Amino acid sequence: MLEEKLYALSQMMAEHMAMPFPSGFRGLDIEDQDMVMLDADTYGFAAGVLKGPLSAQHRSGLTRLASACEKVLPVIDDQYATKYYGHVRDIAVLAAEIESLREK
Repeated sequence: MLEEKLYALSQMMAEHMAMPFPSGFRGLDIEDQDMVMLDADTYGFAAGVLKGPLSAQHRSGLTRLASACEKVLPVIDDQYATKYYGHVRDIAVLAAEIESLREK
């Protein structure tokens, strides 16, 4: 099951890299969250999950990012950006799920 989830995460990340960053979101803060950093940090933590277990501090950071996505998504009023950041959220959630499985 873990291997399947890791494969799914790698596929989601590849899809994400093929998506253009939403225009107008560079330098934009929503709910005190820099939208570029939300994207980049989530991708970075997820890449770490693919390499192996995260430290407790990094697991906490990943959980924070998933929560930040949930906070900003309802405020975004651009259809493409909502899809884009929904994908970012899904990556964070799956990566956190993988880390939870590793803890067991």
